[in-house]
Amino acid sequence: MPANPTKVLLTVEEAAEQLTIGRTTLYGLIRTGAITSVRIGKLRRLRPADLATYTTRLSD
Repeated sequence: MPANPTKVLLTVEEAAEQLTIGRTTLYGLIRTGAITSVRIGKLRRLRPADLATYTTRLSD
C-alpha cells in the first residue's frame, strides 16, 4: 500500500484545512453553490478538483 495515497474525496474538515478557512465558512460556500460537493448517505464530501476550480475562480 502506498505511503501517501491520493484521496478521491475529502471530508469538509480536510477541505477547509486545505483552503485555510473554517468549516462554517466552507458549509456556507457549499450552500451558495460556490463550491460543489457530493452527499454519500448523510456525509458531505468534496472533490479536490472542485476545490481547485473554486480557487481558480477567485483569481479571475
